[in-house]
Amino acid sequence: MIFLSASIPDAKRDPKYFNTADIVAIRDAVRALATVVIPRTQLIWGGHPAITPLIRHVMQTMKSDVNEHVTLYQSEYFRLHFPQENKYIEKIIFTDARPTLEESLLIMRQEMLQKEHEFKVGIFIGGMGGVEKEFRLFRELHPTAHILPVASTGAAARIIYDNFEQKPNRRLLTDYAYMALFKELLNEYLQ
Repeated sequence: MIFLSASIPDAKRDPKYFNTADIVAIRDAVRALATVVIPRTQLIWGGHPAITPLIRHVMQTMKSDVNEHVTLYQSEYFRLHFPQENKYIEKIIFTDARPTLEESLLIMRQEMLQKEHEFKVGIFIGGMGGVEKEFRLFRELHPTAHILPVASTGAAARIIYDNFEQKPNRRLLTDYAYMALFKELLNEYLQ
């Protein structure tokens, strides 16, 4: 089971994420990850309007039905703004809305990252503050899981990489051949 935390930074929000983000790299990394992971194991992620369509597109290109390999978590807080691609994902776990956005996202993240999920790997691509929050919660709940902050995508993933106690594989900082990168770094987890 593999966890993905990713988003595309918004220029109108925190510039520390947007100014370092490589939008093309974020999209390429998400597509490559989905291509490598989905046919072979479970991929779990929290719904983001820029990420779910990328994953759905990859699923459409696959020859066999891979719906059993994806689980999308979505907060009811966003019900009026779900991307159209959600209707093509068979397994969506809806989490309760709370009075505020932050409370709603916390509930979703806690359910998505629960200890009962035996994550082998957490992958962090691009993103903003939410990706950093998911990283911290993931580390707390899954301390033995392998961590891959894809620093070449910039934004939160780069911050996570730079602040990691033991520097992850340097290729996460310099390698843009994401398909080959994920095939190599995830091979032992995709058995």
